[in-house]
Amino acid sequence: MTFNWQGVFPALTTKFTPDDTLDLPAFDHNLEAQIEAGVDGIILGGSLGEASTLTHEEKESLVKHAVGKVGGKIPVILNISEASTKDGIKVAESAADLGASGLMLLPPMRYKADDRETVAFFKAIAQSTSLPIMIYNNPVDYKIETTPDMFEELLELDNIQAVKESTREVTNVTRLRNRFGDRLKILCGVDTLAVEELLMGADGWVAGLVCAFPRETVAIYRLIKAGRLEEARQIFRWFLPLLELDLHPKLVQYIKLAEVHTGIGTERVRAPRLPLVGEERNRVEGIIKTGLANRPNLPDYLYL
Repeated sequence: MTFNWQGVFPALTTKFTPDDTLDLPAFDHNLEAQIEAGVDGIILGGSLGEASTLTHEEKESLVKHAVGKVGGKIPVILNISEASTKDGIKVAESAADLGASGLMLLPPMRYKADDRETVAFFKAIAQSTSLPIMIYNNPVDYKIETTPDMFEELLELDNIQAVKESTREVTNVTRLRNRFGDRLKILCGVDTLAVEELLMGADGWVAGLVCAFPRETVAIYRLIKAGRLEEARQIFRWFLPLLELDLHPKLVQYIKLAEVHTGIGTERVRAPRLPLVGEERNRVEGIIKTGLANRPNLPDYLYL
């Protein structure tokens, strides 16, 4: 499946049953809401998808199931967050065999690779597959930054095509655009910065709160791209307290709780994560309930 790295790509949460197996019916319920809202692709097994707790077999099951479920309507992207180059290549090969449309690559996990090692890691995986690739650049959480000089080397490979820009540095959109033009597609990876980065020319948005609020997320993206900025700003101002839930180490629990309140998800997480309790739960639920009480009416954005 050929596609452009443009639009809204939810980093989907992984649903679990009470006995800690994959809950595919619950996954389907959320996925259907995403497709109906107009998302442009989905990402499986990312940080929000609890990648670090998923087995290789579970990732394969998710990819196979999602590919069958979407039926070619939108691309299915699998995140690779492995500790070794060998395992990263194995996951890439498996994703292609199962019908995935593309890959998102994190740098090596559990080892702070230097620039040379990080580039070699990304290149080795990219050279093992024909699938299009988006590099996940998040030095805040993963302590390794993919710099413009590193991208200069990586873009020698045709299938490295995009970056999930999560440096928290809005000027990186312009910096990368000035250096690479349209050769490198740029997708905002930080929910709270999406409007600013889209206005500066980002091609898309890898979103988190979209898991609970797909229509609002897609509406903001499409309104901005259509030049209807005031309408997008008004929705974003309402959305911001909810989007800030994406910036916490417990973003998985926070966003899954939001999915419960919007009726398109479950709260179950995989240990060592635990569901929210006490004051923290009350605080997060207060943000969610306030947002729902003031949820805006959306324009007819699907045809923009």
